[in-house]
Amino acid sequence: MSQLAVQDLQAHCAAARALLLDVREPWEIDLAALSLPGVAHKHIPLGHIPDRLDELDPSQSIVCICHHGVRSLQVVAFLKRQGFESVYNLAGGIDAWSAHVDPGVPRY
Repeated sequence: MSQLAVQDLQAHCAAARALLLDVREPWEIDLAALSLPGVAHKHIPLGHIPDRLDELDPSQSIVCICHHGVRSLQVVAFLKRQGFESVYNLAGGIDAWSAHVDPGVPRY
């Protein structure tokens, strides 16, 4: 699977004009939101991905994020099976982002 380190997220999104796909539940985003200026962001909880697949562009680079990187890894695998080519998992998820990049984002 294609993994992206949290330290490389902003540069990758800017260079590839990537979409940040947050697959966490709404309460998790309320608790620890990730907002990157200039980066397109979409929230589709894991369980809704198959039903909302048409909202995603298979030709766009997509970085999937969740709490620790487990659910987002499942989404990456699913999207690749659906023909998406440029899909990445944010290794360690929002927890790693909080620990290594932005301690202002609460850990939970």
